[in-house]
Amino acid sequence: MPDGRRLTSSESTGVRAAGEGVSEAALDAAIQNALQGLKALQRDDGHWVFELEADATIPSEYILLNHYLDEIDDALEGEIAGYIRDRQNEGGGWPLFHGGATDVSCSVKAYYALKLVGDPVDAPHMQRARAAILAAGGAAKSNVFTRTTLALFGQVPWRAVPVMPVEIMLLPKAFPFHLSKVSYWSRTVLVPLLILMSLRPKARNPRGVGIEELFVTPAWQETEYFQTRDSLSGVFLGIDRLLQVIEPMFPRKARGKAIEKAVAFIVERLNGEDGLGAIFPAMANAVMAFDALGYAPDHPHRAIARASVDKLVIRRPGYTYVQPCLSPIWDTALAAHAVLEAGVPETATPALDWLVERQILDLKGDWAENQPGLRPGGWAFQYANAHYPDVDDTAVVVMALERADSARYAKTIERGVEWIAGMQSSNGGWGAFDVDNATEYLNHIPFADHGALLDPPTVDVTARCVGMLAQCGHDRTEPIIARAIAYLRSEQEADGSWFGRWGTNYIYGTWSALAAFNAVGEDPAAPHIRKAVGWLESRQREDGGWGEDGATYWPESKDACKSSTASQTAWALLGLMAAGEADSDAVARGIGYLLASPRDGARWEEDWFTAVGFPRVFYLRYHGYSAYFPLWALARYRNLRRGNARTTPFGL
Repeated sequence: MPDGRRLTSSESTGVRAAGEGVSEAALDAAIQNALQGLKALQRDDGHWVFELEADATIPSEYILLNHYLDEIDDALEGEIAGYIRDRQNEGGGWPLFHGGATDVSCSVKAYYALKLVGDPVDAPHMQRARAAILAAGGAAKSNVFTRTTLALFGQVPWRAVPVMPVEIMLLPKAFPFHLSKVSYWSRTVLVPLLILMSLRPKARNPRGVGIEELFVTPAWQETEYFQTRDSLSGVFLGIDRLLQVIEPMFPRKARGKAIEKAVAFIVERLNGEDGLGAIFPAMANAVMAFDALGYAPDHPHRAIARASVDKLVIRRPGYTYVQPCLSPIWDTALAAHAVLEAGVPETATPALDWLVERQILDLKGDWAENQPGLRPGGWAFQYANAHYPDVDDTAVVVMALERADSARYAKTIERGVEWIAGMQSSNGGWGAFDVDNATEYLNHIPFADHGALLDPPTVDVTARCVGMLAQCGHDRTEPIIARAIAYLRSEQEADGSWFGRWGTNYIYGTWSALAAFNAVGEDPAAPHIRKAVGWLESRQREDGGWGEDGATYWPESKDACKSSTASQTAWALLGLMAAGEADSDAVARGIGYLLASPRDGARWEEDWFTAVGFPRVFYLRYHGYSAYFPLWALARYRNLRRGNARTTPFGL
């Protein structure tokens, strides 16, 4: 079948989702077609990069940034506005993920962006949006980041925002709040924001657009901008009220020194066109901070920061939006695993060589604050982000290299393993970017109302590290793995599943844990493995697939599911096969679902968001997930069945 042709369920003959058998011919045809599609998407230098999509917040913030600076591009913003309108839900607001409920913060920014580009307030979609926002309590109920944007635009008083003075830059590490105690993403977003929150510049907003109609109580009369979440947050709110009074009295000399230190932090990490932290919010804040400090648009620092923001714009016929960041290392490593599983190493080799060139060997990033004696050796998530290598990416890259050619890539693998081993936290787990970044009380400060200030160890990242270490020859009795296994076991939910921090949700976490246990030789008959298998089987849907909604990150919606998806089905299948269930009816039915599902070349149809940036706050749709994960699952199923094997020897 020619590459790119869409397969419909009626064309995927030979497969019955009820588990009556999987046709070898249909399996081979699907793998071959998906492989051809994936190869067609590979870049000339060997790597893959797929679009990375979030909710309407990032495109809206891009428009807001342009109007803040008076750098308006009507044609481009008009295209982005079309994307934003298309994401409005039936209730009139904007959700955090496809099919989700209205989120007031996202909705306020989307509404403001549309009004800035000229949408009339009496247009039906704007009326519906306004009604949804007011029903949710109005713009005053939006989160701290949104209220900070509104303060910069003069739409709320600065007392609506917690006090975060730039003098934070001068605090010693022993102080209860220090930059090293928060996550990398918080650090890079916060430092330029400290400059803005201290200088309090006002957006140019040349068209004078405001959103006073989104407040239940007029913004300057509103007194309930902060909510007491618990006793500890109440204490921090009291401290904030004190800071509101005394901040204007802070010495000017100290403020000037703190701003200098903040600027030095930003400039050191500007990262060329890949941007500060290589994430949109940090980049946008850097542009505004430079502007507030009087840097001209053509100043090299401000110009490169602006270029990094514009690099995230995706302009396609019919839709234009802005990505939160780029994901080439992650996409390339995972696609390489799928290709290797499918038995085409010659396609993987250029990708792996490309990855080798991007290992970070010379720069000690922020992670070295807690591990100063450790040699660097990791990989970032983006094209370039040397200060912030990603533990998860590094483990996945190393496993692909070891699987493809352990001799050829021996030195690269050795440095990657060394860095991962040194990044283990004290509880036996691994976080994504830092060691022991788990100062929990900081999630109770007013600024942290999103609850995502920290980067503590998680099951999925830990599982990847265990799988990598085991695949590279480390034994389960070694302390580093023994401690990690104990951590994984301790994190299992009562129903047998594991929480998924970076993928949605328990399916992702459970697959990750089962892959790690398989890699270290855990007995598939062990009670915790059987319980996990039972949970996965119980979550299989009538169509043979698996799915899980973004709402599962709220405790009251743990079982939420609207549809099966190809990527989540692939995770469930890979998890079951890691537990020795390749011959089970559940696996056969899942394979049947994938073979019967609509597909266009490499990618299965999948509008749902199956990943997460921050649970309950920020969700992601990796456009590559519906390409490489299903291919990987199909190829593994074929390999195990033809090899008469129970499970795989690899860490993933």
